[in-house]
Amino acid sequence: MISPYDTLPPRAFWRSGVVAELPEAVQGLYVPKFAITKDTAIMTAGSCFAQHVHRNLVERDWAVLDFENPRHNFRRDVMARFGYGMYSARYGNIYSARQMVQLLHEAYRFETPHAPVWQRADGKFIDAQRPAIEPDGYDTPELVMDARNNHLRQLRRTFESTELLIFTLGLTETWCHDATGTVYPTAPGVLASPTAPEEISFRNDGHRAIMADLQALNDFGKSRNPNFKLLLTVSPVPLTATASGNHVLPATTYSKSVLRAAAGEFARSHDTVDYFPSFEVITNIAAQGDFFEENQRSVTSLGVKSAMNMFFQAHGEAVDAPAPRSRCAASLLDDGDNAVQCEEVLLDAMNRSQT
Repeated sequence: MISPYDTLPPRAFWRSGVVAELPEAVQGLYVPKFAITKDTAIMTAGSCFAQHVHRNLVERDWAVLDFENPRHNFRRDVMARFGYGMYSARYGNIYSARQMVQLLHEAYRFETPHAPVWQRADGKFIDAQRPAIEPDGYDTPELVMDARNNHLRQLRRTFESTELLIFTLGLTETWCHDATGTVYPTAPGVLASPTAPEEISFRNDGHRAIMADLQALNDFGKSRNPNFKLLLTVSPVPLTATASGNHVLPATTYSKSVLRAAAGEFARSHDTVDYFPSFEVITNIAAQGDFFEENQRSVTSLGVKSAMNMFFQAHGEAVDAPAPRSRCAASLLDDGDNAVQCEEVLLDAMNRSQT
């Protein structure tokens, strides 16, 4: 009697698909649903890990959209400090699909977020939806809104030009205004606060909510561009902290599991939506932790390179052979160019200062 497993390819089995493969170059892990080329107009957005995706696409001269850049050339670290060159527009980190939908709705005047301006302890004002893009802050709320309106104009231009949105899901945990449903990338008090912080509460979305947000995101893209496609990824970066009341480890597992399940199910049910398994590359047990830095949270350059090489190779571009794998080699690859801007890291800094 023939077993249904007898005719399956090597990638279907743990021993041949994982144990026998180099973690830097797992064969057959990513089989694209549709072609993506260097000439595809790409928009990038998402949580902190998405910055690596954007940077690698730009470095290989892919057609990554970015209409919101300063007119003069500055060092990469200076640009990143002010939110330039991180993504296809200066929106900073977008941790959830709900936040992305909200931003697009705002850009097209379908939605007006509540309390768009928060105030810091030093008296300066910030954009509550992109709190880290202006480190010196603004002197008045009016200046915040002037800058935001200009940003939204550039965002509309970007979104209407894109053929593919690469979006990295990062968190299920968010902070939400109770009466209006407006979500924010940070909690009140982390960087700044609204005038009524008690009206904003913690929310931890489940599978159904994530699926609804992904549907809203895809539908909005299609409404603006019939050729719109969506490539989903899940950030492998663990939570810095959780407000769920649980230990941070199961809280991270919950968050990533829900996001991964939703991304996979949504991609399976839509012909123009695909899933890119960078999460699986970075968290592969065969890598023995070499794709994470010593803090066991930040992704090393070796891990980023392995994930992005898989993407480029699957879409017909030559890549370098994987380097020898060791924690030492991974550490040597990590320099300032691998750093990402992440508001969530500030939670860790706050915790250190209290302990």
